[in-house]
Amino acid sequence: MLENVTVVLVRPKYPENIGSAARACLNMGCPNLTLVAPRYFELDRAMPLATVHARHILEQARVVDTLEEALEGQSAAYGTTARTGGWRKGVMLPPRLAAVVGEKTRMNGSVAIVFGPEDTGLTNDETQLCTSLVTIPTDREGVSLNLAQAVLVLLYECFKEALDRPFVPDGPPDERLCTVAEQETLFSNLKESLLAIDYLREGNTDYWMMPVRRFLARINLKRNEFNLLMGICRQVKWIAGRAGRGPESH
Repeated sequence: MLENVTVVLVRPKYPENIGSAARACLNMGCPNLTLVAPRYFELDRAMPLATVHARHILEQARVVDTLEEALEGQSAAYGTTARTGGWRKGVMLPPRLAAVVGEKTRMNGSVAIVFGPEDTGLTNDETQLCTSLVTIPTDREGVSLNLAQAVLVLLYECFKEALDRPFVPDGPPDERLCTVAEQETLFSNLKESLLAIDYLREGNTDYWMMPVRRFLARINLKRNEFNLLMGICRQVKWIAGRAGRGPESH
């Protein structure tokens, strides 16, 4: 049902939570689980919580060292957060996430839903690697959800959306969606171009570029469009360099 969705657990602390997350994946038809630098991953401790039915998800789980590795090839990545405001703006609620995930996957995209460590959640640097953020509303007296509970809630919303409109391509797209890595490359080049023409000033540029990042997160950027925008960035930097204002002038 959610074949193009991957659950990414960043530095999970407890094998039992990994097992429970695998069971949640099984329940909601999501076969893809990636672990980023797990602190302890003991199959014998994870298995009882996964049950024998989700054993294959645990055994086939991809284990990598960094979040960047986990997001390779993904068209979008949505990080979970209990904190909002500041750097964490434009945060979606679960139903909106489900609609966005459905839209991406129906365009032949692949999507990662990223969960941070049980005790600290994702760092600001890790959230910057995500296309956008999602939060699960809770009562003020209990804002912290168990890791596997959070996985189940978000996958359930995606599952419901898929029941109404299956997460299968509506038709062949003109070109594939850009990957998260390609979006980051474009974002960096846009920032350099805006600095070169003095639209941005040095100092805290990442904060002022946040609206641009949120804009890119809202559109389904395809590879041919990526090539077009990268070409524009190169030309802007070249002209700025000839005018003595950009990196080409040094």
